[in-house]
Amino acid sequence: MRHCFKAGLVWRGIRHDWSKYSPSEFFPGVRFYQGTRSPQAREREVYGYSEAWLHHKGRNKHHFEYWSEWSGKEQGERVFVDMPCVYFAEMVCDRVAASKIYLKKKYTDSAPLDYYLKHTDIKGMHSDTAKRLEYFLTLLSEKGEKAMFAELKAYVKDGKKKEREKKRDVRARLRDERRCLKSEKTKK
Repeated sequence: MRHCFKAGLVWRGIRHDWSKYSPSEFFPGVRFYQGTRSPQAREREVYGYSEAWLHHKGRNKHHFEYWSEWSGKEQGERVFVDMPCVYFAEMVCDRVAASKIYLKKKYTDSAPLDYYLKHTDIKGMHSDTAKRLEYFLTLLSEKGEKAMFAELKAYVKDGKKKEREKKRDVRARLRDERRCLKSEKTKK
């Protein structure tokens, strides 16, 4: 929550991971709790998959795994969507916080980058999302939290503006398409 606040994401910080209080995530979290890593890792070892993780990633947009879709083609192929700026920034905050929680006194500002490079399946992430994530984690590693959160906050502010403009453009294009279709129908 504190990291989200630093990035200018007050509401995202307050709402972060509420799904963990649902029975689907809470009870496995208690059952498989170890304190040094995610309970979902242990659940995966026991069952071969983590039902809690499947529930969690499907409801929390700050996980890159949420942002995959099937293409519109008949057979469909998996495509990975570039994360919107707010959820991307929340993911950065989440990764830093998780590193601090699991590593405790062993935490350094390079720990989130090290974890990302060694354990993140970037084949399941949009390439632009992966590049941005590596950039921000490298910034954290090289210049520290203050610099990284300042730039992340600026990224969110700028990104929100760009995303609003893009949505406006799409709505205008769709309105124009509807007008064209309507005029074609009236000509017939």
